[in-house]
Amino acid sequence: MFLVSNLLNATAIVLDMILTVYFWMIIIRALLSWVNPDPNSPIVRFLKSATDPVLQPVQRWIYYRLGLRLGGMDLSPIVVIMAIYFAQAFLVKSLQDLAMRLG
Repeated sequence: MFLVSNLLNATAIVLDMILTVYFWMIIIRALLSWVNPDPNSPIVRFLKSATDPVLQPVQRWIYYRLGLRLGGMDLSPIVVIMAIYFAQAFLVKSLQDLAMRLG
């Protein structure tokens, strides 16, 4: 059983690291939107291509389903950050707890 326990613990650690990196990518993307960066920059293009698949559905959900329009203020990074915190608090912690009980 210790192999399953170690696998679950390693999965939790890697998932936590991935979520943390994605959290910072969302933060940087939101900060860059304030300064209007060069859209041809490789860093800006990478951040946009990495975060758009998550941010755009959330934007559509906020604006079209909920009807929230706040004068051009984009709430999608806040919603995604809250989802990341939830995943870290629930999913990662649950995997770690399960690994401890199995080990």
